[in-house]
Amino acid sequence: MKKKPNLAFFGREDLLRQLSDLWEKRTSSLVTCRGRRRVGKSTLIEEFAKRSASAFIKLEGLRPKKGMTNETQLAFFAEKLSAQTRREISPPQSWYAAFAQLDEAISDKHKTVVLMDEISWMAFDDLTFPEVLKSAWDDLFKKHPKLILVLCGSVSSWIRDNILENGAYVGRRSLDIVVPELPLSECVKFWGERAKRIETREIIDVLSVTGGVPRYLEEINPRLSASENIRRLCYRPNSVLRLDFDDMFYDVVTHKPRFAARVLRLLADGPKNCAEAAAALHVERGGDITKAFAELKEAGFVAEDCTTNPETGEEMREKRYRLKDNYTRFYLRYIEPHKKVIDEGAFSFTSLDELDGIETVFGLAFENLVVNNYRELIPFLHLDGVLVTSAGPFRRKVAKGARGKPGCQIDLLIQTRRTIYVVEVKRMREIGRDIISEVDRKVRAIKRPEGVSARTALVYDGHLSPVAAADGYFDAIVPFRKLFGL
Repeated sequence: MKKKPNLAFFGREDLLRQLSDLWEKRTSSLVTCRGRRRVGKSTLIEEFAKRSASAFIKLEGLRPKKGMTNETQLAFFAEKLSAQTRREISPPQSWYAAFAQLDEAISDKHKTVVLMDEISWMAFDDLTFPEVLKSAWDDLFKKHPKLILVLCGSVSSWIRDNILENGAYVGRRSLDIVVPELPLSECVKFWGERAKRIETREIIDVLSVTGGVPRYLEEINPRLSASENIRRLCYRPNSVLRLDFDDMFYDVVTHKPRFAARVLRLLADGPKNCAEAAAALHVERGGDITKAFAELKEAGFVAEDCTTNPETGEEMREKRYRLKDNYTRFYLRYIEPHKKVIDEGAFSFTSLDELDGIETVFGLAFENLVVNNYRELIPFLHLDGVLVTSAGPFRRKVAKGARGKPGCQIDLLIQTRRTIYVVEVKRMREIGRDIISEVDRKVRAIKRPEGVSARTALVYDGHLSPVAAADGYFDAIVPFRKLFGL
């Protein structure tokens, strides 16, 4: 296989190492690869094959639509296989026959990666697909000592239900990869050398819309301002982010997509627990709402924030669900309501500040960027090599009664066995000394167990008052730019 480096491939070295380790085995490997759509799953496997394999075969399902049948998928499978192996292959009559054709194209002499992409689409019209694939693995594929077979797809719930939690696959999988968004230090590479001379706020504004999704970041023009990049990506007819939500969402969320979309719209204004979400949507607690949260979490839209209680050391009983996907929030707030005007080419603005409530939404997005990337904060808290037992937002409601505990909401609470780190995340043009009293109230609201220390940190973007910086209250002050590695 001809190896040409992908110059726009960033930040997946750990996943590539995990895959490369499989070549040390003397047997074949079955791998599952899942994650949010557009996050770069297929690109990861293609890059891995390009770097380390002699042969690569990519097969993919067709997106289901009205009138499509299992025979359509089988015929497409044969066409793709024929085009890549230069063999004349007739459309198979069953999936086992299709897998047998693939088996014949695999050589035991060469390291071979086979990617079955959008596998839930392949299986869309055949309920027996998972069991047939399992039989083909046992009978055919596992006998190739230099084969890595990757099952990949954006419908992560399908992979979980039909492969990961299917008893028929017990003992057969070698690796399960969940591909996350790119970390901040890799996102900034899409701006190249210009990142060193661009205002941090501009990069943050773009990431508040794109998150760390490689497919979106590839569309960035680093020569243009944040406002102009967002205008190009979101507010032109048929632009990438104008269209992607509908294209992505209805592929990924397979059960009751309209209800799941209602849940997302609710979370766009802030995290909710099941009871709060059920009350706001006027539905019963449990059932549909629990299913929707589970699917949205599996699809990469939502995070389940359930930290350890710093006062008891036990897991918090109340699970809160946070919209972790910055693009989805921006779409629901600022693209979806204007779709008609955008499609007519009539939506315009001079600067992002003209969008109503943008500072609040960008504030939530900023918190997301920090919480989703808390591991990049660890070195600045001097926690390298220290076991982190819990990390995430923390919220405690005001207790009832005069003697009840005060309410407390912490942007990011990082806990180790001996220390809790109260991390304040702030994006404001001017950050004054009152930030100290604000954080101190949160620290005092937590009754720590004996032997546990409390430390404080501020992660910020904006102008920090010299008085606040010099006060000595914060154990760590981290300008957001440092998380970019700049």
